[in-house]
Amino acid sequence: MQVLGLWPAWRLRTPVESIAQTVEQPIQPAAPVVAPPAQLAPPARPAPTPQPQPQPVIQASAPVAQVDHQHHIGEMDWTALNAAIQSCTRCDLAKSRTQAVPGIGDPHAEWLFIGEAPGANEDRQGEPFVGDAGKLLDAILAAIGLARGKNVFIANVLKSRPPANRDPKPEEVAACLPYLERQIELIQPKLIVALGRFAAQSLLATDTPIGKLRGQVHRYRGVPLVVTYHPAYLLRNPLDKAKVWEDLVLARDTMQSLKT
Repeated sequence: MQVLGLWPAWRLRTPVESIAQTVEQPIQPAAPVVAPPAQLAPPARPAPTPQPQPQPVIQASAPVAQVDHQHHIGEMDWTALNAAIQSCTRCDLAKSRTQAVPGIGDPHAEWLFIGEAPGANEDRQGEPFVGDAGKLLDAILAAIGLARGKNVFIANVLKSRPPANRDPKPEEVAACLPYLERQIELIQPKLIVALGRFAAQSLLATDTPIGKLRGQVHRYRGVPLVVTYHPAYLLRNPLDKAKVWEDLVLARDTMQSLKT
């Protein structure tokens, strides 16, 4: 409890034909002298038949490309997956980010912590959960005997920062989720901890409030999943740290039961 900071309470701070020309000319008044018999004009040339122009190659529509890309993501190893995330342009967040943030930690970790999206610090440094929220997450890990990078992997649902830290859009989640799914397949964690409302609702495909998702063990594709508050939320609402401790105890007990 003291490691988590519950006592004392933390105070962390996007060209007309010629004949057409003749027709369009104004009619001139007849000359006073009688004109010689008019000569028959040669038949007008037919307008040339337009030749078909070569058509540009039509690129596959976005949904088709996305399906193919998702298929390839499911076959990637860690090196290819990280490279794909770093160069990803599947949504408009690629235009505003500094860099993508794939995740960090033990690639065979038993514990997987998943947050919402990179913030400003993460966007600059390329690592999830840095700054004050990262320090608080480190304290949360220490409270149950864990440490960043040691049997722990940390990632986000989104791999690119939304401008001004706004909520992710559905199309951004749809573009990023295959990367997270592949990470989970490669890691094969024993337990997932969803940090915050957005991560929990995205992983569980629900709009149930986080308060009702806490206090129970869910399943994500067969993997036990525990929901708790995001460290950034705790910085604004330090009194809820006691609830986080309850969630951590549930997660720890669940992990112990998986090993017995």
